[in-house]
Formats: sequence, C-alpha cells, structure tokens
Amino acid sequence: MDSEPKKSPQNESQAFLKFLGTAGARFVVARQLRSSAGLYLEVKGKRLIIDPGPGTLVKLNKVKPKIDVEKIDGLILTHGHIDHANDVNILIDAMTQGGLKRQGWLFAPQECLEGDKAVVFNYLKKYLEKIVPLKPEAEYSIGELSWRTSIRHLHPVETYGLIFKIDTKKLALVADTKYFPELINCYQGSDWLVLNVVRDTPFEDPSIQHLVLDDARKMIKEIKPKLAILTHFGMAMLRARPWELADKLEKELGLKIIAASDGLTLPLT
Repeated sequence: MDSEPKKSPQNESQAFLKFLGTAGARFVVARQLRSSAGLYLEVKGKRLIIDPGPGTLVKLNKVKPKIDVEKIDGLILTHGHIDHANDVNILIDAMTQGGLKRQGWLFAPQECLEGDKAVVFNYLKKYLEKIVPLKPEAEYSIGELSWRTSIRHLHPVETYGLIFKIDTKKLALVADTKYFPELINCYQGSDWLVLNVVRDTPFEDPSIQHLVLDDARKMIKEIKPKLAILTHFGMAMLRARPWELADKLEKELGLKIIAASDGLTLPLT
C-alpha cells in the first residue's frame, strides 16, 4: 500500500520524497516484483520526477493522493538506462498535453539527449519549456529548489548523483555506480542518503558497475547521515530481505538505516 504524506502534495509548505518504485536490475523490473517508477520529489512548491522507469505514468495515476502529471515542473534523469528513463517520453507528452501547452524542464546528461545513446525523442524536445544538460559537480535550480550534481559515477553510461538543498539540510541520491573512494567526499555532509544497492553480496563479475551492500556500509559509515535509505533492489537483495539487512546494518553502525518500499514517503524536515 502506498504511504501518504500528512498534507496534500499541492501544499507548497511541505517537502517530501516519495519512492514510486524501488526496483533495480533487469529481472525485478521485468517481472515487476517491485515497481520501477522512480522518485517523486516535492520541495518549495516544485514537483520533480526523478528517473522515470517503466510504469511511472501508471503509478502517478494510482498513488494516493494522485499525482497530477500536468502539474509536474520538471524531470531529471541521472542516466539513460531503461530502468531509469523508460517513461521520460510519455511523461513529456503527458505533462505538456501532447505539446499543446509548452511547459516543464528536463535535466539530463548530454548522452541522454544527443547521439546513439539518446533516450529523448527529438520531436518532444520542442514541447518543453527548457532542456538543461547535466554536467559533473554543477549547480542547478528550478524556482527556489536547488541542487548540484555529483562527480561522474563509474557506470557504463554518463551518470550523476544528485544533492538537493532542503533549507539547511542535504538530500543525496546516489545513482547507479561502482564504488570508488571519491564518492565519500562527494556525498559528505548529507542528512538523508539514498543509495541504489542492487546486491547483498559482491558480483561474480567485477566489471559490473553497481553498489553492493558492503559498499553501502562503507559509505554510510564514513558519511554518517542522519538517515540512510537503501533502494533499487535486484533479485539477490529481495531474496535477502532488504528490511532485515537494513536493520542489521543499523545495529552494526549505530546509525538510522531503512530499506525503502514502494510508496514510502520520506518527510524532508
């Protein structure tokens, strides 16, 4: 069942992050063992969809309260893989009323916009109010909502994490990446740390570029967020019961750690 914020999403005074989906890796996405609908962020009256994977448009219409796609201010892609970007085109079409109302911003790595790795249809680009290519460690804003990108992640395509400024606090979304030590400094000072953790054990193939549970442990231990949230689960994580893994990790590190579930709403206060 989807969790609900205490107030209506139309209330400009509230701030929250809603996990529309928590699926990661091809089998969980293909079988929809968890939703792959990405994230909905509402802060300072601005509404963003981040990484709209398969089923995002359907999910927006099913959550309670319903999220009106025509009132979305912007879309952000951390990278162009299908589990993060599948619904970007239908959302652009829906939020602009099929191009009848030119509105909405799109923030995405350049690879998502041009060339053989592009995921955004050219004919839809003119429907949007603005398209902003993401670059490493750069500052962005829409209205009063501001954020910066991370250093470039180690992933097969151009990928960036996101660090949002929520009043005096920081919300960090660590997108898909292989662990490397520079991640610690990049995300240091985060109050909320959301980590895409695909597996509970190391990959047999060391070339696979995703975080596993031990990588999350290292990052949480060093960064010491007020709350760490594990998400983007592959089949191995689901079999290992991510809520139990989070509980064990919390007891081990003495820090607040939870595993996200579909529909979880995180108040950003």
